[in-house]
Amino acid sequence: MRITGLFAGKPQPFGPRKAPSSIIKELHESLRINEDGAQEDEQGNKKLHGGPQMALHQYAQKSYIALQNAFPKTAYLMSIGSIGENISAPDMDESNVYIGDVYKMGEVELQVSSPRAPCSKINHRYGQKKIDTFVLEQGICGWYFRVLKNGVLHHDDEISLLARNANPVSVRTLMFMTKPPAGRHFTDEELAHAAITPGLAPEWQQKLQRLLR
Repeated sequence: MRITGLFAGKPQPFGPRKAPSSIIKELHESLRINEDGAQEDEQGNKKLHGGPQMALHQYAQKSYIALQNAFPKTAYLMSIGSIGENISAPDMDESNVYIGDVYKMGEVELQVSSPRAPCSKINHRYGQKKIDTFVLEQGICGWYFRVLKNGVLHHDDEISLLARNANPVSVRTLMFMTKPPAGRHFTDEELAHAAITPGLAPEWQQKLQRLLR
């Protein structure tokens, strides 16, 4: 696997309230990565985005096809990079990427920390309601990385999996635990196992603990 897209942006007025957001990003040939993310990237709301547990965001390329099929009127807006991700690569998605996975991308090492919970900014980005609900229900949310080794990411850098947990929990499964699809039920044992999955961000550990209680 190789990186086929790198994206970064700066806060700008966005949405009906003109609140600062960096969901609109530009294509870059390289990004300088440290523990807080890409130096070329900046979050509009640092209380909800960014920081070591959400340093970088990746979105599955095939999820754009699902979005385009579900929302044909705005399909022309749904190009790779438009949902606010930093990294794009083929063949990686929420079903085959697992919490705690460690990936080497070029000279950088990243660990999957959590799903990206969708918000209403996705609706504003594409000018249509309920896209965030569709993303949640389908589990096509993308995922966040924490940075284990700093460096520079380049377009076309090779991606390799360095480590994976025993009995891993996929990004999609974890997302579904917070809002199970119709007919899907998670046992307390499954929730407890996910809550202690090595590499899971503390915020998500707490979410699962609340579900258990």
